[in-house]
Amino acid sequence: MKKLRIFVDFTAPTDAMDELRRGTEGHTLMFPGKPAASVLEKAERDPQFVNAEVAFGQPDTEAIAEAPGLRWLHISSSGYTRYDTAAFRRLVAERGFIVSNSAHVYNEACAAHVLAFMLAQARTLPGALETRTGNGTAAWHGLRRSCGTLRGETALILGYGAIGRRLSELLRPFDMKVIGYRRQARGDEGVPVVTGSGLTAALGEADHVINVLPDSGETRGFFDRERFARMKRGAVFYNIGRGVTVDQTALLAALNSGAVGAAWLDVTDPEPLPERHALWTAPNCHITPHIAGGYAGESNALVRHFVENLHRFVRGEALSDRIM
Repeated sequence: MKKLRIFVDFTAPTDAMDELRRGTEGHTLMFPGKPAASVLEKAERDPQFVNAEVAFGQPDTEAIAEAPGLRWLHISSSGYTRYDTAAFRRLVAERGFIVSNSAHVYNEACAAHVLAFMLAQARTLPGALETRTGNGTAAWHGLRRSCGTLRGETALILGYGAIGRRLSELLRPFDMKVIGYRRQARGDEGVPVVTGSGLTAALGEADHVINVLPDSGETRGFFDRERFARMKRGAVFYNIGRGVTVDQTALLAALNSGAVGAAWLDVTDPEPLPERHALWTAPNCHITPHIAGGYAGESNALVRHFVENLHRFVRGEALSDRIM
């Protein structure tokens, strides 16, 4: 087995780093002088990177261009906005190296987070948890009547990939109709998929609109005043994709008018929102601080995913979560 030079640009808990060292035994690990504080943070450039054959993390695209021996980049997140550019894709094509991400490390947690949002909305948990009304009161009867079950409702998932696929599986017991939206249908989604102009009708049909769109030139401000107006009145909006894909002024107006019945957001623009931002006090708006992908053992799972792919790479096999 050829010894590979593997550059890892972030730090993780000791047990995860020990697992990384065991899993890459026989290869050479290289670490920067100043590692990134998290797997989501862009790392600073390091002079050692020029010698890397494999990179694991969030390396700078200019550093990648200056590393002639790089054969494989494994991104330490599900999102890959900084690499999803025409210039970087040209570089990948010209140099012929492989790019993969960590989608399967995060799809279960992200899907579970959305399901938790949806069930909390259906069971009116925010209002119920704040209520101390007694059994049999008018307020108590009102809460009971406001509860739902999701059964038979329609969910539209925008940015239908690994997370959307897992979410559709979790929703199956509720007998919901699930529709996916993506730029191009592949035919293996397992649910009906709309593209392009088909989105308008789907927005008008859905009781739940789930935004998993990444940040790109095509998606920034994607949910604007017009698209919120296209939604079925009173439908619920969820965002675990990226905050910049939503015009938050338009969302606030839609919430205030009742056009959107509620919003559940794990991402915002900026993060965190300023204390005085109107969305904090908007009607039926609930915000979590970008934790949808998180779970106990996350760093270890990330390392295992990379190590399993490393074994595939050494054997010349297809990589999991290859994106370029």
